[in-house]
Amino acid sequence: MNETASLTIGAVAKRAGVAIDTIRYYEREGLLPEPSRRPSGYRSYGGATVDRLRFIRRAKNLGFPLEEIRELLALSADRRHGVEAVKQRAQRRLADIEARIAELQRVRAGLAELVEACPGHGIPEQCPILRALGGEEQP
Repeated sequence: MNETASLTIGAVAKRAGVAIDTIRYYEREGLLPEPSRRPSGYRSYGGATVDRLRFIRRAKNLGFPLEEIRELLALSADRRHGVEAVKQRAQRRLADIEARIAELQRVRAGLAELVEACPGHGIPEQCPILRALGGEEQP
């Protein structure tokens, strides 16, 4: 994308697929550089901002929190150790996701067991789901 392109915040938002408020938030958080201003006071962006926003959006979709995205952006400029450090962060993120999946599978199995044990009728005191939520042990 042409870096010298002078884009409005609305045009950047549309091209990057994000909300205008998101752009302002990322500026406040230091993920985007402060844009130049037009004589009217409106923000003016170059095309690199769209690319950076797309990078941020894709990283968020892969589960990276903003603090780690900030690190990834900094590492992308490190020509000596950047790729190695990025891979390490991605490996950690993958391990975190795998741990969350395992926990969700454990929760799913427990919930499925309770749903199977519940007849779906009768008095609440005999409902295995309500008893489990209330802290009673299952028979």
